[in-house]
Amino acid sequence: NWFSQDPIGCKEIRDELDQHAQNQRDFKLPSRVIAKIFVFRLIYGGTCWSYVFDPDFNWISKSHKYWQGIIDAFYDKYRGIGEQHRKWMDETIRTGQLVMPTGRIYPFEARPNRYGDMAWPRTQIINYPVQGIGHDLTTIARVSLFKRVKSHESLARSVHFICTVHDSVVLDIKQSDLADLVPLVRGVFTDIPRNFNRLFNVPFNLPVRGELKIGKNLLEMEEIK
Repeated sequence: NWFSQDPIGCKEIRDELDQHAQNQRDFKLPSRVIAKIFVFRLIYGGTCWSYVFDPDFNWISKSHKYWQGIIDAFYDKYRGIGEQHRKWMDETIRTGQLVMPTGRIYPFEARPNRYGDMAWPRTQIINYPVQGIGHDLTTIARVSLFKRVKSHESLARSVHFICTVHDSVVLDIKQSDLADLVPLVRGVFTDIPRNFNRLFNVPFNLPVRGELKIGKNLLEMEEIK
């Protein structure tokens, strides 16, 4: 939504609406989880065939017309996202690359498809900007949190940064550190738009929120409200 500034999507984010639950109702999908995966797959460049051949989805329908209808409904609701996808395709075909507001450049070229025709890689063209900005936001959060933890006398000795998994930052902490750590983490997310603007000189005009979970392993995690 930040790229496209789609008015409906931005309003849902600012109003803290559960977008996945709302899209489940809007698109008449069987569950919130299905609605969530559907949207992420689509904005990462998926097509109707992505759902037809996926057993997580084709139990709902194996008809490409059905899934194309859901895709069309999505683009009808979030018209700004559809327009952004078209702009990315047009820019790539015209220049052979996408230039992001942050300065990141993604080069692309047309290649033969399985039928022998020259085609531009639409899935990658739609996918890379979204994945890239997600990486940028996660990196800002990780570095910001690392600095804040290290400046906190007691946390600096006991909190260990393990890794970043996609859009998650994994820490090893003591239960006794939780009360001090949670406010720092929440503050990191609150400050991401300001830090993004400071680093790239580009306004980030949407709030960024994250889930906090704790557990003795990745399988047994509970969300911290």
